Amino acid sequence: MEQFKQELFALLRAHGAVLCGAADMSEYSMEGLGTGVSVAVPVPAHVVEDLKTAPTLEYRDTYQRLNRQLDEIVTAGADFLKDRGFRAWACTLERMKKDENWCVPIPHKTFAARAGLGWIGKSCLLVTPEYGSAVRISSLLTDAPLPPDRPVTESRCGGCTQCVDSCPGQALQGVLWSAGMPREALLNKEACKEAQLRRMEEATGLHVDLCGRCFAVCPYTQRWLRSQL
Repeated sequence: MEQFKQELFALLRAHGAVLCGAADMSEYSMEGLGTGVSVAVPVPAHVVEDLKTAPTLEYRDTYQRLNRQLDEIVTAGADFLKDRGFRAWACTLERMKKDENWCVPIPHKTFAARAGLGWIGKSCLLVTPEYGSAVRISSLLTDAPLPPDRPVTESRCGGCTQCVDSCPGQALQGVLWSAGMPREALLNKEACKEAQLRRMEEATGLHVDLCGRCFAVCPYTQRWLRSQL
C-alpha cells in the first residue's frame, strides 16, 4: 500500500498540495473510516509579511481562495479512493463547519500532527518545519489501509515566545503543546476572536475575525519568508 499511498499523494500534489501525510485516526473513526490524510497549501509570502503590521483585504481574499482550493484537493483525493473501491469522506469546509466555540468534530490540525506534517505551536496553530504556520490545511478520511506517517506528538517551539509576545489580544498562554492537550490550555478563544475582529475592522472596515500576526512572526514562518522574499 505504500506505492498506492504515493500515487494518492502525487494526485494531491498535482492539485496544489505542498505537504501530504497519512495518519491512524482509528480512535476518532467516523463510520469505520480510520485512516486520515492531511494536506497543506502555502499562504503567499508577501501576504504573510504584511500580517506583521495588520490584516489586509488581500489576506481575506487569499484565505477564502485557499480554502476553496483545499476543498478541491481533498475532494479529488476522496474521488481517487472511491474510484478504487474504498470509502472516503472529504472534510470540506461545508462538512466541517465550526460551532459557536470554534469547534469541529476533528480539527484539521489534529489530522496534520498525527500525519507528521508538524506540531501545534504556542499560537495554537499548526507549525510545519518547511513553512512555519504559513499554510492552510485540510483533510480526508478513508477506510483505505494507507501506511501511516510518523506522528508528531510534542512541540518543537522550545523557549520561543514570539507569537505569545506579539498577540494583540494577549490570548496565548505560552504553553508547550503535547498530543491530547485541550485547546483551552493554549488559547483564550474569546480574547483571540475579539482581537481579530478589532484589528480587521480597524485595518479594512470589515467585521471579520482574521488577524494572522501570531503565525507571521513565528521564526519557522520567518525562515520560509526569507527564502521567498
